Amino acid sequence: MNIILHITQRAQWEAAQKFQIYRGDTLESEGFIHCSTPQQVINVANTFFENQQGLVLLCIDSDKVHAEIRYEGIQEDELFPHIYGALNLDAVFQVIDFKPHEDGSFAFPLEIINFMS
Repeated sequence: MNIILHITQRAQWEAAQKFQIYRGDTLESEGFIHCSTPQQVINVANTFFENQQGLVLLCIDSDKVHAEIRYEGIQEDELFPHIYGALNLDAVFQVIDFKPHEDGSFAFPLEIINFMS
C-alpha cells in the first residue's frame, strides 16, 4: 500500500463525509497537495498550520484513489503527491486527530508509523 497523508480541518472532513466527496484547497492549481513522508507532514504542518487547532491527518491508500495522482516537485529534490480532482472517501483508511504541542509545533503521530513501514 502506498500511503498519502493530508492535513485538513476537521470541519472540512466532516462536510466531506456528509456529501461523500472531498475537495481540498486548490493552492492556486487544479489539484491539492498531500504528503508522502513523515518529514513532509511535519514541514507542511509547521509551515502552514502552526498552532492551529481542529486538524486531522487523513491517511489515504493511493491505490484506491480514483482521481489522477502526479508526484510533483515543490522543491528541487522532493516530490509530493498531487491529487487532481476530488478524493473518493473510500480511499481514506484512517483519520487521526492532529494537535500541536503547547508551543504550537507539530510532531508526526505515532499511530501512523506502523503503516509507513
